[in-house]
Amino acid sequence: MEKTRCELAILSFALLLIYLPGNLSVDLTYHVREEKAPWTYIGDITVDSQLLHTVPFGEHNQITFDQLHVRRSNSVQLFNVTSSGKLYTAQTLDAESLCSYKMECFRIIKIAVHKFQTFMKILKVKIVVDDINDNQPEFPEKQISIVFSEGDAKEMAKPIPNAIDEDVGLQNSQIKYELQKTDNEPFALSVTKRITGSYKLAIILTQKLDRETKDKYNVEIIAADNGRPVNRNSLRVQITVTDVNDNAPVFTQNINNVSIKSTHPKDRPVVILSANDPDLDENAKIKFQYSSETSDVARRGFKLNSQTGEIFMVKNVSSGQKVMHKLLVEAQDNGLPQLSSSAIVYINIINQQNNAPEIEVNFVSELKKNTARISEDTKVGSFIAYVSVIDNDVGLNGQVECRIEQDNFLLLNLGSNEYKVTLKKPVDREIKDRYSITISCQDNGSPSLVTNRKFAIQVTDVNDVQPKFTKDVFKFLTYENERANFPIGYVNVTDFDLGSGGQLTFVLLSGINDNLPFQITDYGFISTTQSLDRERQESYKFKIFVKDNGTPPLNNTANVVVEILDQNDNAPYFTFPGVSPFSLDVHYHPQSKNDITVLRASDRDSHVNSFLSYNMIGNNVKQLFKVNPYTGVLSFARPVYQNDAGSYQLEFVVKDSGTPVLSATTSISLTLTVSNKTSPMLAPVHMEADNMINITWVIVIVTTAVVVSVAVVITLTVCIVRCNNQRHNSHLAGMNAAMPAAGRDKSHFFFQPKKPIPATMLSAEMRDRSTQLMEPESEFYPQYESQSEWTTSTADRRQPSVLLLPTRIQKC
Repeated sequence: MEKTRCELAILSFALLLIYLPGNLSVDLTYHVREEKAPWTYIGDITVDSQLLHTVPFGEHNQITFDQLHVRRSNSVQLFNVTSSGKLYTAQTLDAESLCSYKMECFRIIKIAVHKFQTFMKILKVKIVVDDINDNQPEFPEKQISIVFSEGDAKEMAKPIPNAIDEDVGLQNSQIKYELQKTDNEPFALSVTKRITGSYKLAIILTQKLDRETKDKYNVEIIAADNGRPVNRNSLRVQITVTDVNDNAPVFTQNINNVSIKSTHPKDRPVVILSANDPDLDENAKIKFQYSSETSDVARRGFKLNSQTGEIFMVKNVSSGQKVMHKLLVEAQDNGLPQLSSSAIVYINIINQQNNAPEIEVNFVSELKKNTARISEDTKVGSFIAYVSVIDNDVGLNGQVECRIEQDNFLLLNLGSNEYKVTLKKPVDREIKDRYSITISCQDNGSPSLVTNRKFAIQVTDVNDVQPKFTKDVFKFLTYENERANFPIGYVNVTDFDLGSGGQLTFVLLSGINDNLPFQITDYGFISTTQSLDRERQESYKFKIFVKDNGTPPLNNTANVVVEILDQNDNAPYFTFPGVSPFSLDVHYHPQSKNDITVLRASDRDSHVNSFLSYNMIGNNVKQLFKVNPYTGVLSFARPVYQNDAGSYQLEFVVKDSGTPVLSATTSISLTLTVSNKTSPMLAPVHMEADNMINITWVIVIVTTAVVVSVAVVITLTVCIVRCNNQRHNSHLAGMNAAMPAAGRDKSHFFFQPKKPIPATMLSAEMRDRSTQLMEPESEFYPQYESQSEWTTSTADRRQPSVLLLPTRIQKC
């Protein structure tokens, strides 16, 4: 009895060493039952940590919490902490998958505490997952067979396997056994607690067996746990009466404590186990094997020779691994049925190696593996990551110093090989959006070992760049009478923010009484909403408002001037005479002037389209009248004679100089009277001579005019051809110069003249402006028949455009 108590005390002390957590220094402890749904409330860290007592009342809302996440290949986030300090489960917790058998199941999480954006401390919170009775006891098999010898004495025991309840709670995993049999069956159940804490079961004879009377029995073992509600399971046992192996192997020492160095030779046994079996022959042959309760870590670290009982260390254990290992070994004979007994081996590894430090980084805001995320408006001194260093070497080998290799970030020592990474200088995503960080930790051993831990910090965008127009004033030219949705041009805006901060919205701003006939897309493309009429309004001046979709939104404005070029869409009209036909009485006196009256006409068009010329059309048989084509002065074309008196029906036409030419006609009913002093009618011979002279002059004038016209046409044709060649060459050179040279996108527009306009029609101001429009940064002059006549390359609407002027308004 005294020996049993001593063994139990040693076992309790060993189990205490094994199951005590590695770090008892925790700030808070909470309990939560397993199988609770995600987002189950656990506790309020703000209240329970009493941090609010350490800050003034008005600064309570500045205390925030961030859970530090550890990135491991098999790590799963079990808990969530809100910024206000509320602790919740992150998923359904299963104590059996989280913790080992018959142990207190808990996890420790680290929480960074901030005051505003200043780091205060790290809280270590222990969360105990309370087991519920969600597993029933399970036997290794549903049915087994055992054998008794008919010569077996009373109290002979035959071992049977015990049940295992995978619940980790003490009550939920504690099992009670019961034997169910008929009243006259000579068996009882023996339940003995092993040194490992599990139970050893056996069927015991209560009286002698007589195989000739009955050689088989069937009984049932009921296993029930102590949980609420109680879970049960059963094992059917078939008992055969014969002579069998009835002695189990016995270890010479049930508990073995061994201490070795971490550099222990792999070919030398750590310990040699020994067991004896009083049976003979096969029943006395023993083999050693690990119990099912031995952890996989221990199995991988140590190899057991099944024949000799020798245990060897498979690999050297690094400083970061467990230094105390527990091995559960069974000794089993070859009898039928096989009998076994158990022993415990504690192996304590003394580390004498010089191992490199291990660096663990926990990010406050993690974007992905090995990448933290900060905003570009993060303030200097803000807490970014928590760094812990592990080096379990002894002496100088375990003394570590760390540094960071980045100018924008700072590594501050918190003591106990703990550090924090903070922002040292402001960051700007538009300048640099990603930083590569290297933390270097070096111990003071000999030789000194260094570990580098690399990670990245991604800078996220905030809306801090205002949209910017490429110029303050955008000037465009367009023709009147074009269809609705006719393109006017682009306004170019740059905004280097990302996402919604770089998405732009344009709005045309007009005066209170202005109704602009234009519209603009979200790409900055301006077009008409209706046909324009230059005679109603020659130009439009308005503002363009642009804003991004960031928070808060930023905006800007620019001025736009659209000038309307004239088309010959209005025919001239006579203002005098105002009616047709118009009656006019003329009295001729020799001293009278030749001028009779002045024809007057007007045209609503402008420039060349409003240049008017006057002509007579018919009914001037006597060649008595003429009209000045430029001034409209109606006068006598020759001397007036007495026989010229009478009535005349004169027809006049006025034409503009546009394309096509438009005209208007009028008629004057003229009555001519002459004074007595007027010369009499000439003789026919005189008339003929006079007529011959007039005809000769006409022929000379006409011939001269034709020759001059042909010369002018040839000269103009040569000039136009040369001008077009020069424009084509300069256009190609302009395109080559305007094409992106270093990755910039630009828009290129090409236009086909619709109808020629003489340069003389343009005012001096417009000729100067036309010359300016030939510059690469000028606005374009959109003249084309349909939308298919103009093309554009893929362009960034925020980049300047290169616009080419049609040839018709260039000067040769």
